[in-house]
Amino acid sequence: MPQLARRLFALPEELVGAAQSWLEHGERTPRAARLASSVVLLRDSPNGLETWLAYRPGSSPLGVLAFPGGSLDTADDDPMGWLGPSPQHWAEQMGTDDVGLARRHVVGAIRELFEETGILLAGPDMSSTVEATSTIEWMRARVAVAEQEKTLAQVLDKRGLLLRTDLLKSLVNWRTPDFAHRRFDTRYFAATVPMGQEPTLLDGKGIWGRWVNAAQVIEGRNTTALGDEAGQENTVGRTLGKLLVPGSEIMLEKMASANGCIAYLSYKRKAHVYQPALVEEDGQLMLEVEAAKTTPGDPQRER
Repeated sequence: MPQLARRLFALPEELVGAAQSWLEHGERTPRAARLASSVVLLRDSPNGLETWLAYRPGSSPLGVLAFPGGSLDTADDDPMGWLGPSPQHWAEQMGTDDVGLARRHVVGAIRELFEETGILLAGPDMSSTVEATSTIEWMRARVAVAEQEKTLAQVLDKRGLLLRTDLLKSLVNWRTPDFAHRRFDTRYFAATVPMGQEPTLLDGKGIWGRWVNAAQVIEGRNTTALGDEAGQENTVGRTLGKLLVPGSEIMLEKMASANGCIAYLSYKRKAHVYQPALVEEDGQLMLEVEAAKTTPGDPQRER
């Protein structure tokens, strides 16, 4: 496991007020963090590993640009067909004794991925997955789940599908800084795109999303190319450190240095909780993380 090092990241503009208030009034009890799951979608390309990033409106604790994901839902506890590693196994992988919580995170990850991209990790058995999820009918199902008019369990049951939890890989656990007004406790997973599926934006909600080459994004981290392409008021003119939360940026670094999907997914990871801390460095507020440095171009001092 790479040695952890002190990393400094830019403090997002939308968190400056909360950070200053936290310092001025003294540290208080942090607001409760909402449980969330996020999925790093992967595919191989001739130029290296690619992942799906999308724009998130507002001030999401997951970042302005982020991997598919969001808050867990009460319906994530619903009974549904299950293939692959058991909830007990997932609890062990995620370093928790709470088997129900581990199950909820896995279901939430698959649901959020389906809502936001149409990628559905489900099939009738362990040897196959559902295909052609880009149809109008599937889009209606995605919108219904996103609007909580239907549950994922209902969508799967109607079509005779079961969750393919074997298609997920547990990554890391990131928590929003203590001083933030909106906080997430996010479990990140990884998955490759099943045969016959392709990510698409959710009707009425998706604004911008696309496959990005991890190495190229990291190489251009000090440029505004990605933010300019996203073309939103709070992305144009911004470098990578002001678009992504530290956790996403560090995961992109690891993707950039990985030799393809299989290498990235087979990397041995220990259950670990990462959480940026607020520090003042040369009169400037920044986020500090103890994390491995895997590629050149450390975002330290990035403003």
